[in-house]
Amino acid sequence: MALLMRVLRNQSNISQWVPVCSRLVPVYPTQGQWGRTGVSQLHSTKESPQPIEEKVGAFTKIIEAMGFTGPLKYSKWKIKIAALRMYTSCVEKTDFEEFFLRCQMPDTFNSWFLITLLHVWMCLVRMKQEGRSGKYMCRIIVHFMWEDVEQRGRVMGVNSYILKKNMILMTNNFYAAILGYDEGILSDDHGLAAALWRTFFNQKCEDPRQLELLVEYVRKQMQYLDSMDGEDLLLTGEVRWRPLVEKNPQSILTPRAPTYNDEGL
Repeated sequence: MALLMRVLRNQSNISQWVPVCSRLVPVYPTQGQWGRTGVSQLHSTKESPQPIEEKVGAFTKIIEAMGFTGPLKYSKWKIKIAALRMYTSCVEKTDFEEFFLRCQMPDTFNSWFLITLLHVWMCLVRMKQEGRSGKYMCRIIVHFMWEDVEQRGRVMGVNSYILKKNMILMTNNFYAAILGYDEGILSDDHGLAAALWRTFFNQKCEDPRQLELLVEYVRKQMQYLDSMDGEDLLLTGEVRWRPLVEKNPQSILTPRAPTYNDEGL
């Protein structure tokens, strides 16, 4: 809540870091390449929506070329609150313990960051499909992520010099991971597995079943995000993640009705 109040008081201080996330339309294989029963059916049940090109005036183009944000479909403070909720869903609605266990990852800050990065990237891919408002929301999500990373480092007692040095390293790794994941999601399962092996597992995964599990997770998660209404995501930011291991591969259902962030005001 303190973080939210700082956002509302300091709206002009939002970082201008722009995620290098391509305009993506996931390409799913027509045949399950990993041999997991029921997985291929998940990939083909719904086509990803094409991003909508917004028509903007000359004035908006000029001010955005100067690095400012022009008028958006919804008010910026609503999008900022939704962005905070979406980032919060990446760190509070993800079962980190299950990732640690099934992917054999150590319970460390770096492992937490890698898991969070993967979920933030999936949110960025989805919101980039929502035009200029979605791209603006992506900037805010990334801002909240770095603010949270820095605060967690301070809470852990990391020396300020070391923290600053690590932040620079993590920033470089973040944008490299975004580019790798972008390329992987547009490729087949082998391409996505290679991207996850390089970034998520840091080239240290020797069990192909772990890669298979992560590829399946990302594919079904992207499909699930695509099933969510873009307007609802822009206004609420509410995301419910599918479990890492699906008890029923055919259980991806339409998400429940969201709660808008201005209700009750």
